[in-house]
Parts: sequence; structure tokens; C-alpha cells
Amino acid sequence: MACTAATVLLFVPNLIGYIRILLLVISCCTMLHNHYITVCCYLLSQLLDALDGHAARALGQSSKFGALLDMLTDRASTACIMMGLCVLYPKYTVVFQMSMALDIVSHWMHLHVSTISGNASHKAISLEGNPILKLYYTSKPVLFFMCAGNELFYSMLYLMAFTQGPMLSGVNMSLFRFIFYLSCPVWFAKSSISLLHLVVASVNVAKIDASDRSKES
Repeated sequence: MACTAATVLLFVPNLIGYIRILLLVISCCTMLHNHYITVCCYLLSQLLDALDGHAARALGQSSKFGALLDMLTDRASTACIMMGLCVLYPKYTVVFQMSMALDIVSHWMHLHVSTISGNASHKAISLEGNPILKLYYTSKPVLFFMCAGNELFYSMLYLMAFTQGPMLSGVNMSLFRFIFYLSCPVWFAKSSISLLHLVVASVNVAKIDASDRSKES
């Protein structure tokens, strides 16, 4: 049976991607006045990010469009919550701006290198010389842990602008602050990996340039 563009657009993982976008839009609309709806929609959208990959593999519905949709939704999600945090924590605007810029630029550079290298996905780029990135992309538990911890960091920081949440008697600390502290190292590690993405991708682009110039000479 011939596969059409409409068929690809209606693949199950892509439908999940559209739901993620809808949830993101809702969270943006409620971000400054209803923190519970916002964080529920935002975290559900991030949870579905893990589901669409499983659906794509299980149903044999992996696609270039789906990979692009997934990555762009991730970057848009991060940018949206960062902009909300800039409003809620104006003193730390520069920190959020730099973090957002690093997230976008590092992933774009990494994807671009993958594309010009002829790989179908940014996750398919050769990582043999980069054990940290190789572990990050090849170990699903590590990738899930890092992404989940990163999103919990932003979500708890967002919630604490409105409420501290229930108190935990055992540690004499609020629930949201406790999760925030636990996720801080994960956020730092993931930000460091994004910086590594940028450095490695930049070096790889330079290597491609050097190879092209060598062939011309």
C-alpha cells in the first residue's frame, strides 16, 4: 500500500505530538494565573514525549517528520516555561535567557551536523569519541532520568513562585522545594551536556569544512 503525506501526518506518534502541542498551548495560556493547570499540562506533555517514541518503534511508524516535530516541541516547551520563569523571577532573567539560548543553539547545531553528515536523526550521529553523549543517547534509562529531572526542576521552580506546597515533616521542608533541590544536580548535568553538545557539534562542523577544503585543494 502506497504511503501518502497525509498517512505520515496521521501516524499515531505524530498524533501524540499534536496532543503535546495542545497541552503546551493550554499551559502557556494559564501560566500566570493558574499554576496547577499549567504544571499538570506541562508535565503531561513531557510525559507523552516518552510515549511517542515507544509508539513509533512498536507500530513501525518512525518518520523524519515525527523526529522533527518531537525535537521542535521539546525546544518550544523549554522556551515557553523559561519565558514564564523570566516573568516570575525577574532578577534571574539573564540566567533563564542564557539557559534557553544554550538549549536551542546546542540542539540546532547538533541536528545540523547530523543532517549534513547524512544521518536520519540527530540521535544517529557518531558518538564514538564522546562517551558522555554516547551514554546519554544510547541508554534510555539515563535519557529518561535526565529529561525527567530537568523538567521537574523547572516545574518545581515555577510552582514555588505561587506556593511551597505541603510540608514534609521528616525533612522540615516543603514538597516542591524538596523535589527542586533533588532535581538541581540533574538540571546542572543536563545543561552541561547541552554545552558539550555545542562544543562537539562545532568541532564536527569544522572537521567537515576541513575535509571539504582538503578535497578542493
